[in-house]
Amino acid sequence: MTVSSAPGKVYLFGEHAVVYGEPAVPCAIERRARVTVERRDDDRVRVNADDLTLDGFTVAWGGEGGVPELDVPSNLVEAAMGYLDGAVEQARDAADAPAAGLDITIESAIPLGAGLGSSAAVVVAAIDAAARELGTELDREDLADRAFRVEHEVQDGEASRADTFCSTMGGAVRVRGDDCRRVEGVDNLPFIVGYDGGAGDTGELVARVRALRDEHRFATDTVEAIGDLVREGETLLRGSEAPLDELGDLMDFNHGLLSALGVSARSLDAMVWAARESGAYGAKLTGAGGGGCIVALDDTEGAKTALDYTPGCEEAFRAELDTDGVRRES
Repeated sequence: MTVSSAPGKVYLFGEHAVVYGEPAVPCAIERRARVTVERRDDDRVRVNADDLTLDGFTVAWGGEGGVPELDVPSNLVEAAMGYLDGAVEQARDAADAPAAGLDITIESAIPLGAGLGSSAAVVVAAIDAAARELGTELDREDLADRAFRVEHEVQDGEASRADTFCSTMGGAVRVRGDDCRRVEGVDNLPFIVGYDGGAGDTGELVARVRALRDEHRFATDTVEAIGDLVREGETLLRGSEAPLDELGDLMDFNHGLLSALGVSARSLDAMVWAARESGAYGAKLTGAGGGGCIVALDDTEGAKTALDYTPGCEEAFRAELDTDGVRRES
């Protein structure tokens, strides 16, 4: 039996724009997906993922047919199946064991589709644990690349390397196209996350931005403006001590630009404004948008307290920066 875990993430800056070759800075947070893998004597794959929950339904994965039993239909669950199928195929390929049977158990503290990198964390941990159970140790660069290939396939070629690289490496990372690297010297950032209990459809939201760019020049300019502020933010992060007030200003700008692209939501805007008005340095949505999570930069308890009392915020929590990335638990 082999166990790996991998962290979720928040975007400090750059979501959506990263799809078009602009840089982004995601940061790993200490909320993890944990995957346990045990080899079977036959060629079947059985998956138990009772922890993959989202506001009203639970995935009960497993059984001889390999089809999840659901109390409601969901494209998020169909995507989750694709991620796991892809992770198994990548592990089998790495170990040169195309017919290996596996029992897989997933435990996750990261809600599906909420902008915290749930799919990337599950894929990274699953490939790592399954490959090791099959006798193969992957280096982190290979693991991140294989995890990206899975997301790229499931998301119809629209995925960036940001989530999977961040989940594999940990810390704050800078991603632009295939150029991925850690931002050294960032030990912690005082993140507060607010979660509205819902989720956005990443594929639909990415497609919406693409359609807007195809129709309006201003949307292309908006995407490029996000890239410009990411570059400025990266410069601030590489300084001897990142100025939280200036980083917060850039987060506020980033949220405004994402709103202009139509990927925010009333619940996200309400949480962003609650955090800002409580004294946070800055706040923005994180991930694809449409629902899910916001991230605020605040070294006091003000933003969390405000979010706790904000209508529509189901949960608020402090999110420590995770510097480990994928972790081999056993």
